[in-house]
Amino acid sequence: MSIRCVWEHNGEDTLLYCVDFVGAYSRGESLSAAVDKLPTEVDAYAAWAGVAAPEDMTIEIVQEKCSDLRICDADSDVLFEEEKKPLTRAEYDALMALAMKSAEDFHTMYLSIPDKDASCLPRRETFYGQVPRTAREMYDHTAQVNAYYFGEVSTAADNQGTIVERRARGFEILENVPDFLSNAVFDGSYGELWTVRKMLRRFLWHDRIHARAMYRMAVKTFGEAGVTNCFNF
Repeated sequence: MSIRCVWEHNGEDTLLYCVDFVGAYSRGESLSAAVDKLPTEVDAYAAWAGVAAPEDMTIEIVQEKCSDLRICDADSDVLFEEEKKPLTRAEYDALMALAMKSAEDFHTMYLSIPDKDASCLPRRETFYGQVPRTAREMYDHTAQVNAYYFGEVSTAADNQGTIVERRARGFEILENVPDFLSNAVFDGSYGELWTVRKMLRRFLWHDRIHARAMYRMAVKTFGEAGVTNCFNF
C-alpha cells in the first residue's frame, strides 16, 4: 500500500505526516530516519484507531514544505493540500470522533500515573521554554492548546475543565458556525494558514506527541505497570 506523506523539514530535520492516517507522524534527523520509523507508527496508530494496518507500505511524498521553524522541537506550520478540501458531514464526524477518542485516551493515561508531579527526566530548555517533564505539566500543556486551535478557525472555545470537556465544548461551538463544513482557509496567528481539517489533524498529532512523551516518562519513572498505554505505543 502506498502511504501518502507530507514532508516538512528544516534542512535535514524532518517531520513526516501520513495523509491517510490523520495525526500519524514520524520525526527524525533526516528523511530516511523518519521513513524508517513510519511503519511502526502506522501500525500503532491503526491499532489505536481500530482500522486495518497495511501489510506492505511504500512511502510516497506528495507534498514538501521547507520551513525555518525548529522542526527538531516538533514546531510546524504546514497546511496540507488535502486539508483545503471541503468536508462532508461523514468525514467531519469520523475525524471529530477520533479527536474526542484521543482526548479521552490521553485523560485516561494521565489518570493512571501514580504521581502526577514526579519525573525522572532532567529539566531541559528549548528556544520555546522549558520542556514539560511531569505528567501534570504534559497534561496541562496538551489541554491548553484548545482555545488556540479552535481560535485559529474563528471559533471562540475556552480552556475550562478537563481536556475532554474543553474539546467537546469547542466542537459544539464549531458545529453551530454556519457552513463550517466548507472548510475555509483562515489566516491565523504568526502568518500560519488553518482550516477545520488542519485543526482536527493538529489535535490528533499534538496529542500523540505528548502522549508518547508521557508514556515513556512514566515507564522510566514508575515501570510499565505504572501507566495505562491507551495509544499502543
